[in-house]
Amino acid sequence: MDFTPSARAQELTEAVSGFIAEHIAPIEHEYHQEVAQLRAGGGDPWIPLPIVAELRSRARAAGLWNLFLPAGHERDYAERYGTCGGTGLSNVDYAPVAETMGRSFLAPYVFNSNAPDTGNAEVLLKYGSTEQQARWLDPLLAGEIRSAFCMTEPGVASSDATNMELSAVVDGDEVVLNGRKWWSTGVGHPDCQILLVMGVTAPEADRHRRHSMVLVPVATPGVKVERLLDTMGFQDEPYGHGEVSFTDVRVPVENIIAGPGRAFEIAQGRLGPGRVHHCMRLIGLAEHALELACRRGLERTAFGKPLASLGGNRERIAQARIAIDSARLLVLHAAWKLDRGGALHALSEVSQIKVAVPNMAQQVIDFAIQLHGGAGLSSDFPLAGAWTAARAVRLADGPDEVHLGMVARVELGKYGASR
Repeated sequence: MDFTPSARAQELTEAVSGFIAEHIAPIEHEYHQEVAQLRAGGGDPWIPLPIVAELRSRARAAGLWNLFLPAGHERDYAERYGTCGGTGLSNVDYAPVAETMGRSFLAPYVFNSNAPDTGNAEVLLKYGSTEQQARWLDPLLAGEIRSAFCMTEPGVASSDATNMELSAVVDGDEVVLNGRKWWSTGVGHPDCQILLVMGVTAPEADRHRRHSMVLVPVATPGVKVERLLDTMGFQDEPYGHGEVSFTDVRVPVENIIAGPGRAFEIAQGRLGPGRVHHCMRLIGLAEHALELACRRGLERTAFGKPLASLGGNRERIAQARIAIDSARLLVLHAAWKLDRGGALHALSEVSQIKVAVPNMAQQVIDFAIQLHGGAGLSSDFPLAGAWTAARAVRLADGPDEVHLGMVARVELGKYGASR
């Protein structure tokens, strides 16, 4: 197997890195401070600051736009989307690009390559009708609107997707939705206009065929964002994670993606590449944390020595390097398997990285916080937010326990164990 990125991927990785260094890194700390001041002073922190729109325009002009879009559709991109069309990278090729973006909280959004819009765009690209693509995918790729993915529910164990209870009943030429979702990332953005909602359409069917994925415009009567949730005190403006209620919400039956009963299939297809994206961004975040730790360890002294030379910190730095590089290889292997055979071909590998990488990132970031002392807990450095992001990913797109169960199931299956 060969994990060497193509020449195009190397070129894009360097371009993204250069763009971040020149345009994003110099303003990112001040950006987050200004958002915090708006929040504390009663302003509106959910409206993206003007500098973000400027950065997005620069990124698009530089051709660093929609880089997440998968290989195999280059001609379609060129014909349908022009400069919005991305580059058609394989998962292995996109991995170093995503890692580079992961060093910055703002970068994925600036490059129009942020979750959940990336996964939602891929759903529409792979499963959406021509009409659905024209109405929602085109403006999403153009950066004119944002989206949210409504799957998790407050009243059930959402680690089992077949548990979802929100009803999506076909009534003539309409679908009627009733229920509640939460942790619906993206609903806080003022430009969020479309929700991808998983609901039960056939409760008596096989458990993997009961649910449908429905496109629900945010402005539809009966849709209400009940509240925006914080993650350990962070609200992730301008995306936001919301609790959303649906009360007798009616949309055309044509808003069902790929037809009734296919939501579980769509969700699994959506989450495979998305988990690789999450993990590569986390590796970039861990790299940034280790860099901050090393700089702090060499710049500060205590008890007559640099911090890096105290209390086993050199060994911890070495262990962090080994852990990051090991995790990267594991993710590249999963990406390679996805490229060769799709999600079903890489069930164990994708679950492995989903457990290994967030745990690794948490440990590396925690070490960096320790070297920074009290400053590491403050907003003066990005480490507290980075740790929270890594911790959250251990639940997002499936908790550790579900993925460990999948790895064990595949492994035991090699020896004849039944599912």
